[in-house]
Amino acid sequence: MPRLRKPRALTPGGTVAVVAPAGAVDAAALAAGEAAWRAAGFRVKRRDDLLARHRYLAGDDARRADELTSLARDPQVEALVCARGGYGSPRIVGRLDAALFREARKPLVGYSDITTLLLWQRRHAGLIGFHGPMLERSAGPEPEELGALVEMLTGNEAIPAVRRGGAGRGRRVEGRLTGGSLSLVVASLGTPWEVDARGAILLLEDRGERPYRVDRMLQQLRDAGVLERAVGVGLGAFSECVEPAGGVTVDEVLDEWLDASGLPWVKGLCFGHASPNLPWPLGVRAALDAGRGELHILERGVVRR
Repeated sequence: MPRLRKPRALTPGGTVAVVAPAGAVDAAALAAGEAAWRAAGFRVKRRDDLLARHRYLAGDDARRADELTSLARDPQVEALVCARGGYGSPRIVGRLDAALFREARKPLVGYSDITTLLLWQRRHAGLIGFHGPMLERSAGPEPEELGALVEMLTGNEAIPAVRRGGAGRGRRVEGRLTGGSLSLVVASLGTPWEVDARGAILLLEDRGERPYRVDRMLQQLRDAGVLERAVGVGLGAFSECVEPAGGVTVDEVLDEWLDASGLPWVKGLCFGHASPNLPWPLGVRAALDAGRGELHILERGVVRR
């Protein structure tokens, strides 16, 4: 794995590129997101074919990979913000040039299916990436989310940045942040972009997975040694993770697994498919303070130019 490198900070008034490496994009949501970024003082750039469709994807694999590559190479672009998740990122990582992304050193932002790109980038390009809000909401990103993301990408956030959760248990631990959508983290196992949880604080969230499927995925993480290699766990939202006819809840499943893991943990972090979905720089050092139900981000994810 390459030595960890931080991307260059977004400059005030700089250019943000919107990319669609996964699911097909809704035009109204895209317009709202672009307007929000412009109102925040940035220029927005995107390719004319971003709204292309191929089945459930934002165009075929070649289009999506070429879009990401060309905008990573574009000297005017300072940051890459994904339009949405859905599905598609695992289909294109084999077409991407890790050396190009490492040299470009541009912040890449997204979550959900974009978990794959963030894990790939960490493994192969050695770059910190940003798990955070995209442009998939019809009303645009919430001001709190976009404000926090702008501060993080420009390197202006207060450090340590405190993320308060709910319940927690265990001691205070430090490690680098990794993780993302639980289903995509599990899907990375056995691939060239497999999650690296060694000495890490593992952040997990998901949406629309029934409790028994969450149970099964956590079992797979344990069987693969991922939980054993982590130093702590931070849980975000597990929204719409319900049984159709009631019964066991996802919280019961998560509590059972957290207790069985023996790891310090914090639940209820603003991470993933919920509101607010705050940005998290994956790869930076952080401290999980389980007793206080908090996670402290200890360093910035970018370097100023």
